[in-house]
Amino acid sequence: MQFRARTEAPHKQRTDFKNLLQMFPYVWDYRWRVLIALTCLIIAKVATVAVPLILKRIVDSLDIEASLLILPLGLLLAYGALRLTTALFNELRDVLFARVRYRAIQKLSTRVLDHLHNLPLRFHLERQTGSITRDLERGTQSLSSIINYMVFIILPTFVELGLVAVILLGAYAIKFSLVTLITVVGYILFTLLVTNWRMKYRHEMNRLDSQANSIAVDSLLNYETVKYFNNEQYELSRYGATLSQWENAAVKSITTMSMLNFGQAIIIAIGVTIIMIFAAQGVTTGTMTLGDLVLVNALMLQLFVPLNTLGIVYRQITYSLADMDMLVKLLEKDTEIKDADNAASLKISAANIEFDDVSFAYNQEREILRNVSLRIPSGHKVAVVGPSGAGKSTIARLLFRFYDVTSGAVRIDGQDVRECTQQSLHENIAVVPQDTVLFNESIFFNIQYAKPGASQEEIEHAARLANIHDFIEQLPQQYETIVGERGLKLSGGEKQRIAIARAVLKGPRILIFDEATSSLDSQSESMILNAMKEVTKGVTTLVIAHRLSTIVDADSIYVFDQGRVVESGNHYELLQQQGIYANMWALQQEERAAEKAAEKVI
Repeated sequence: MQFRARTEAPHKQRTDFKNLLQMFPYVWDYRWRVLIALTCLIIAKVATVAVPLILKRIVDSLDIEASLLILPLGLLLAYGALRLTTALFNELRDVLFARVRYRAIQKLSTRVLDHLHNLPLRFHLERQTGSITRDLERGTQSLSSIINYMVFIILPTFVELGLVAVILLGAYAIKFSLVTLITVVGYILFTLLVTNWRMKYRHEMNRLDSQANSIAVDSLLNYETVKYFNNEQYELSRYGATLSQWENAAVKSITTMSMLNFGQAIIIAIGVTIIMIFAAQGVTTGTMTLGDLVLVNALMLQLFVPLNTLGIVYRQITYSLADMDMLVKLLEKDTEIKDADNAASLKISAANIEFDDVSFAYNQEREILRNVSLRIPSGHKVAVVGPSGAGKSTIARLLFRFYDVTSGAVRIDGQDVRECTQQSLHENIAVVPQDTVLFNESIFFNIQYAKPGASQEEIEHAARLANIHDFIEQLPQQYETIVGERGLKLSGGEKQRIAIARAVLKGPRILIFDEATSSLDSQSESMILNAMKEVTKGVTTLVIAHRLSTIVDADSIYVFDQGRVVESGNHYELLQQQGIYANMWALQQEERAAEKAAEKVI
């Protein structure tokens, strides 16, 4: 069985440097901690490089005065003090930078989640939750990794490299500095070239890892669908096929990494060997002391050991930059729906709603609404009906401003919703959707979600209005009952009534019911209709309806067909017109009659 990999949308190319610049403000918030930590870093490295200098003097002293009676105690104490200084200031650096590092992660994670909430409905309808969560996790961790590598490994290594270069240039022949420089440059160039060449395997691993995670999460979110169609093995095959490709990419990544490691070891071994040959020749000719030999050897070890680590770190940084690039691209996605620069808070007095010659298209090839005009007077209940795909739900989404109209205007009390802040708009509108999704928390939490901090009395009052309180009281844990992921432990009617209670608790001036009874049985529908009658009293209400029996009492009904309003009036007026509405009513009455007849037979 073969599976085609999802193609990725092209993104604007960015350099790693620009990505790092974009992340820099998260670190610079604690600039004084950063500066003090860097000062500690420099002190620690000066002490580290000073250790071989003290060791040279100790060796030279013992070599000249071969007597324990004149042991260079001061130098030995200085040697120990420098070791202690190195450890102390390294730990101080770590302690000071811990707050910088974890605050940066916290702020970045919060910003990304905020950005995801601000992205348009269009993005969330197309997103793959598994891929997004994995990219978010890797992206935020990449910032932590880069900070860690830069502050704790790269900067110390280059500070130490500079100090070693000063010592070699000041005290020894130029050939020592030249060999060291050639070795370091050769090592860095080799590492950069090979690492950049093999990064394609890491990118491939990331892509396949996200894809596999997306498949796994999707299959779990659609657990019942998988079971209904007996497709457990199909899902495992899709998941396994992607992981097999990931495995191949991972093996290639490890193989090429071993090749890189061995090449680095060859360069270091050659450089250190040449340096030691020069130093040994200097001792034999008398131009260098035994202490000089020890000093050069110690400096080389101190330099090349972290430099060897630097090769590993560079690879990890390259991986982290690849992960960060995915996060930056996510942050660059346009929010589309933005508050205007001079946006004002929505001021509601009567809650009159007007759609004035509204047209809307998701894209140029798909026009949904065409020159729609309708009014919902204050406190009235207005319904929108029509065949599937006629544009009914789009009306609710434009009112809530999930999308902006292509032309025309949506107004509340004369105020264009595009000129109001989204927060003030959303504060005054409550929505009961067709497919109510609940948090995997208690019933109390799910109702209180509309008004965090609401009291038990307020929540119970909302539940009574929604005709769900008595049902909740019969449950063993009552309001503390956990509803399961996406509310799967409750029936459709129970979830809808909890959604109504949540909407009521919000205390909105405008209520939207988006096909809230379309998939319910007759008994659940009846209970929800009773709840709707209670909660809509005196509230401006828009009902998107499939079942016409639910909107018989509406003050006005607009009939949509192919994105246009083709009929309007109340229930009885529309029946007299003998048009689309009358035909839909007749068909639904026949269906209800057939259902009742079937129930009697059973």
